[in-house]
Amino acid sequence: MNDTPAFDAPWHAEVFALTVALNEAGQFSWAEWVACFSKQLQQDGLAKELNGGDDYFLAWISALEGLLTERALADHVGLGALKAAWTEAYLATPHGAPVRLSK
Repeated sequence: MNDTPAFDAPWHAEVFALTVALNEAGQFSWAEWVACFSKQLQQDGLAKELNGGDDYFLAWISALEGLLTERALADHVGLGALKAAWTEAYLATPHGAPVRLSK
């Protein structure tokens, strides 16, 4: 049995699961996702060498945001507001406590 975690950070697993759930809900095919993510990885890899950790999943998020805005499932304004809310919640959360958005 391999005790090595599949993901380096919880948010890596969460963005992966979100992408799978959107695919399973019929929002895009897996082939469409692979093409979009591959393009993003290639683009990000031109700017710097990718290490396969956070930079990989940051590229994943960029690709997912692009696909969702292309499909009109999200917009840049809404995504920006959501990012700002998460940043504020993160900065206000004591170390070690779960980050939660206020309702």
